[in-house]
Amino acid sequence: MSQVWHVVRAVLATAATVIGFTLVGTTAASAAATSDVAAGYAHTCVIRTDASLWCWGGNYSGQVGDGTTTGRTAPVRIGTDTWASIDAGTSFTCAVRTDASLWCWGANSRGQLGDGTTTGRKVPTRVGDATTWASVSAGDSHACATRTDGSLWCWGFNRLGQLGIDPGVVYYATTPTRVGTGSDWTAVTTGFAHTCGLRGAGTLWCWGDNGDGQLGLGRLTPSIPPAQVGTGTTWTSVSAGYAFACATRSDGTLWCWGDNGYGQLGAGTTYQTAPAQAGSGTTWTDVDAGFNTACASRTDASLWCWGNNGTGQLGDGTTTGRNVPTRVGDATTWTGDHVTGYHSCGLRTDASLWCWGNNANGQLGDGTTTQRPAPAAVPLPA
Repeated sequence: MSQVWHVVRAVLATAATVIGFTLVGTTAASAAATSDVAAGYAHTCVIRTDASLWCWGGNYSGQVGDGTTTGRTAPVRIGTDTWASIDAGTSFTCAVRTDASLWCWGANSRGQLGDGTTTGRKVPTRVGDATTWASVSAGDSHACATRTDGSLWCWGFNRLGQLGIDPGVVYYATTPTRVGTGSDWTAVTTGFAHTCGLRGAGTLWCWGDNGDGQLGLGRLTPSIPPAQVGTGTTWTSVSAGYAFACATRSDGTLWCWGDNGYGQLGAGTTYQTAPAQAGSGTTWTDVDAGFNTACASRTDASLWCWGNNGTGQLGDGTTTGRNVPTRVGDATTWTGDHVTGYHSCGLRTDASLWCWGNNANGQLGDGTTTQRPAPAAVPLPA
């Protein structure tokens, strides 16, 4: 599950291309402008500001999308098409092209590619023929997406109701299935076996597995149809991790709930069945929840991470877990586009890409398999 489970972010407005300069704290790198990043269990993908797609890392299920199952320790370009947004699941990837068509590739044993089969794909494969997709989120074995008309669609594994459909009726869906009749969905995020989304009025909804309170409903019983989390109407972002979730509100506060075995809620040491505020700060702008780790950005463009740090994914130079938000270096140039799992990546305001954490499969894109506990620039080809 990609530590990824997060809201798919829009392509950043930054259009400048930054090529061939020395980055502070690294050796000279041929960095290049990027606009959207996604991290799976052991692979990474990025869309650059020219809308080209590049992927690298573990490729055992074809999740890199280069037509092979050969792992890549450095970025490789995927086709020549133009892309708008992307997200990575555990061992599959989904992305929206600039023409608003949807494409997925990688593992497909539960229909998570949405192409009507359970056949794995080693290259991007189109999901239906619609050209109205707005965003997509890939989880462990299911995915969900919003369309430009505000409708919400999910597909893949549904054993615990993570598609928002009765699993007694649909155990897994190989094509996108509409969730309810609502036409005001603005964002969706997929965890291991639960899903959350935002609606136009600023309300927050979650559904699926709830064994650790990850739905935020104040109980441990699951919900199959989407259920509203509290009565708040000021939610601005939400991200689902393995068995927890985090979200921000318009007042700049940060809230998390669910499993807390690694301190991933950023608030104390016990699990929470309802949203609990992480710290007292009011400057949080965006959050991403991974396996048992979370990262969030603030209005001063600083980046903070907490939770599991066994592979250095918190980026603080150590492998010590943290149960409160801990700052990643002293940079104040991070954008809201960052992802975390057993490895983490983030974009800076100069559109350069930085990654850190686990690198056993080359997912940091630096040409090695050396683990890094602090951010290092990814040398993308010019």
